[in-house]
Amino acid sequence: MGSDKFVTRHIGPRDEDIQSMLEVIGVGSLEELMEQAVPANIRLPKPLQLADGLTERKYYRRIHDLAKMNKVYNTYIGMGYYDTITPAVILRNVLENPVWYTSYTPYQAEISQGRLEALLNFQTMVCELTGMELANASLLDEATAAAEAMVLMFNSRTRPKAKAGANVVLVDEHIWPQTLDVLQTRANPLNIELRIGSAADFVFEEQVIGAIVQYPNSNGEILSYADLAEKAHAVDAKLAVAADLLSLALLTPPGEWGADVVFGSSQRFGIPMGYGGPHAAFFATRNDYKRTMPGRIIGVSKDAQGNLALRMALQTREQHIKRERATSNICTAQALLATMAGFYGVYHGPEGIKGIASRVHQIAVLLDKEVTALGYRQLNENYFDTIRFALPKHVKREDIEWLSLELEMNFRYFENGDVGLSIDETTNLEDINWIIEVFAKAANKKSYPTITAYPEEPAIDERFGRTSSFMKQEVFNKYRSETEMLRYIKKLEHRDISLTHSMIPLGSCTMKLNAATEMLPLSWFEFASLHPFIPKNQARGYHEMMEELRRDLAEITGFADMSLQPNSGAAGEYTGLMVIREYHLSRGDDQRNVVLIPASAHGTNPASAVMAGMKVVVVPCDDKGNVDVEALRQKAEEYKDTLSAFMVTYPSTHGVFEASIVEMCEIIHENGGQVYLDGANMNAQVGLTNPGYIGADVCHLNLHKTFAIPHGGGGPGVGPIGVAKHLVEFLPSHPVMNNGHVGITAVSAAPWGSASVLPITYGYIKMLGADGLKKATEVAILNANYIASQVKDTYGILYVGENGRVAHEMILECRHLKADSGVTESDIAKRLMDYGFHAPTLSFPVHGTLMIEPTESESKEELDRFIAALQSIYGEVQAIIKGESDREDNPLKNSPHTAKVVTADQWEHGYSRQQAAFPLPYLLENKYWPPVGRVDDAYGDRNLICTCDPIEAYQE
Repeated sequence: MGSDKFVTRHIGPRDEDIQSMLEVIGVGSLEELMEQAVPANIRLPKPLQLADGLTERKYYRRIHDLAKMNKVYNTYIGMGYYDTITPAVILRNVLENPVWYTSYTPYQAEISQGRLEALLNFQTMVCELTGMELANASLLDEATAAAEAMVLMFNSRTRPKAKAGANVVLVDEHIWPQTLDVLQTRANPLNIELRIGSAADFVFEEQVIGAIVQYPNSNGEILSYADLAEKAHAVDAKLAVAADLLSLALLTPPGEWGADVVFGSSQRFGIPMGYGGPHAAFFATRNDYKRTMPGRIIGVSKDAQGNLALRMALQTREQHIKRERATSNICTAQALLATMAGFYGVYHGPEGIKGIASRVHQIAVLLDKEVTALGYRQLNENYFDTIRFALPKHVKREDIEWLSLELEMNFRYFENGDVGLSIDETTNLEDINWIIEVFAKAANKKSYPTITAYPEEPAIDERFGRTSSFMKQEVFNKYRSETEMLRYIKKLEHRDISLTHSMIPLGSCTMKLNAATEMLPLSWFEFASLHPFIPKNQARGYHEMMEELRRDLAEITGFADMSLQPNSGAAGEYTGLMVIREYHLSRGDDQRNVVLIPASAHGTNPASAVMAGMKVVVVPCDDKGNVDVEALRQKAEEYKDTLSAFMVTYPSTHGVFEASIVEMCEIIHENGGQVYLDGANMNAQVGLTNPGYIGADVCHLNLHKTFAIPHGGGGPGVGPIGVAKHLVEFLPSHPVMNNGHVGITAVSAAPWGSASVLPITYGYIKMLGADGLKKATEVAILNANYIASQVKDTYGILYVGENGRVAHEMILECRHLKADSGVTESDIAKRLMDYGFHAPTLSFPVHGTLMIEPTESESKEELDRFIAALQSIYGEVQAIIKGESDREDNPLKNSPHTAKVVTADQWEHGYSRQQAAFPLPYLLENKYWPPVGRVDDAYGDRNLICTCDPIEAYQE
């Protein structure tokens, strides 16, 4: 295959390497290995009907042509999305930097200190602006954050309210329509009653558990909600506030007038609109709710040497641990975007952010004055950035619309004919004059002023004006020059491990190559700067791309259609279950609410089922790690009258192609249920088999796994779902834009989810083509079996298929080592850091083990280096067992070893500094130094600090 083919760049092993790896495994060809690993009854009878793979150059031309079809107008629609300026130093060194976009969720704190600090900055900035005590490290978008606020209020009801069945949430009618739609989606299955009306008319009776308002509201008006907070608290209810984060630089923060939860989007902080996402939502509460708060929280702790260290706090709230007891399901945050927003705050500081907010507000005031002088009536008495005009009798909305489009501008049009303008930080003098020109010409005014200078005076009513200071921490007041900001970003960068350093062998997470050609269009103006609610003819490139992508993904999965709306894998699971639920309801099967889930499933599966209002029934696995088919049959028959769905991951979470998967699907269908196939392991299916062919009805895809969207330190993720023909009519719709579907209410804020990262998956499929996609799958399975063949006689592989092969991942057995040496799977994970590797997946899905997935993009050389590290560590364990190394003072128990420890004047260990830091020769050439020693998780939870306060605040 020629070197101009993308497949040769994406796949790690060369042809000669593949042959030698096959020899080690003991097979003669890739096809023979596939025959041994993948059951014959699910192999596709014909190749995928996709075009041949494009060269990188041809693809680059194709995506450039699509970009040119998008028209970038100045857009003043607002509604939660605003044009913004991403500082070039952040664009270049974070968004376009693979160290930041290829890093994994920071479960392994010691090698994640850079992104943990960046996220701590984000949390601190959110707390400072909202006036709240605690913030998380981001959620998916503003609408789903609203839903999480609703669920928090429900789950934290007082005991008397819970006993009385209180379930009413009051929602102000003036919140974003997309937020209201998602609230309705999430409320219904949980039996939460939404009462929608004017906040001024809220009645706080005993059944009310909380209220949700927007500040400023969807009209752009600033109202006082302090009395509302008092009324809510008087009946043990809570107040959640959707806030514009930028406005809080000028407005009294909700935390100062009684809010219990403040949430919203941080998109205005340097994150491109991207036709709807991804953007990092923020979520802040009082400390009282830290145990019920959704999402990840970054906290401060210390390492084994007593040095300051960061880590994810309260990790037991994560879904893979709490499973069906999870209170929410937000497995994917938007870490990369939160990191960027946090850096935006660091770079601008409090004065800069206040200055941006002031200028936005002052331009709105100026336009209010000038357009009113033309005969229009401005309706918002108090506002931040949004003004709403009632038109004179002789002016038609159509006049405004065509005149604005002539000048390449998009305004907001209300149902009653009013016209709205939301100003953003990009609005300049030329824009101001164009806006005035539109309103003047529509009103037949021959003369109108030309604005030559920006207004000076803000006009926020003192009743609403912020008087408290914010963001006084050193980090927000130190890095003003680009040089210093660049160095700060690089300092943090050096404290992380990413795919730029070494393979990240995480089972179930598929940390594959995010190719540069796939990533390049993300920062192009034509993809980055489009508002999701503009007329579709301005986004023709997006829609042509998305239509092709839906068709290709449908072909790959064997389904009839796809929804691109879910903006994470967990959101995809939830959406799939809600589609199944709606299907049953449409048939009058209201009672079908039982979901069968194997004991080996991803923890997000039962969490999603609970959020969809379903009852989880666990199906056991047999001694070989496969779903117990007879137990499944028994439970399916037992619950045949109430069976809704069966959630199954394939290949299994144990890393095996279960031969009975078709029989499982048939059992479910015979008993009236639907089959939901979790696509987390789709990387072992593409081109060889697919969910539709197997017999599934729904499947979500983790585009950040199989289809090359980067992990970005824990997000962005994208989780589109594919469905069989009978479920297409139930795919999620959208209240603002026709997204092609008319089914359930929305599951995310944007019509097409995180649209701006879809070009990555589009490029991945277009450049690999049918043959390349299949080859990628085959090599992923090859790489996994290559590792398995070399460690099975030392560690042992827990589960294999009928022919002794694994799929694309495997579970490394470590429990016997603990019994003999006292070394735990966690010790092995930490020791791998000394060897320059991220740990595999720790104690999931089987406690005491490590799950490894190499992916197809890792070369034989890198696989051999990883195998050598594992075998070297095994030798260190054997030294403990033989008594040659102390059971407590050994390289594993003291790992990871920092440069500070290794270079200290005193060395009091029974092993050498050489063994601690350079146990294998390759480390002498390229050594990654963990920045901190082993982090004390328990200390961090006992002393919960989640903001970047001065160092004195961390002292006991």
